[in-house]
Amino acid sequence: MTRPDTGFSLVEALVALLVLSIATAGLMRAVQGHADTVRGLQDRAVAFWIAENRLAEASLPGVAAPPDGEASMLGRRFRAETTTRPTEDPDLAQITVSVRREGETTPLAVLEGFVDRGAPPPAPTEAVFAAPAAP
Repeated sequence: MTRPDTGFSLVEALVALLVLSIATAGLMRAVQGHADTVRGLQDRAVAFWIAENRLAEASLPGVAAPPDGEASMLGRRFRAETTTRPTEDPDLAQITVSVRREGETTPLAVLEGFVDRGAPPPAPTEAVFAAPAAP
């Protein structure tokens, strides 16, 4: 009486390895695609922060719109371009900030805002505080 063979034959093991390798290759492509998507989201978020900073700088009283040029944040290099256009109100200017990766042409973030270019704010008045009365 012979014992039946237990285990897998060589062909069965090779087929199983082939199926696993194909599945692993597909999984690696999915992981790579996900990593690229996350990197793109990070770039867009950082570009938007740079655009917000440029718009905030332009809204400071007595400060002209920041010049176009390189901006870096979180170890990444971007190019920010600021466009200022007049509006119907002479005291108001429309500012558009466009931010893209260094060396690319498509902007990752475009932010528009309005800046008051009217009369300078009044000078702060001096406040006089009385010393507290001694007990």
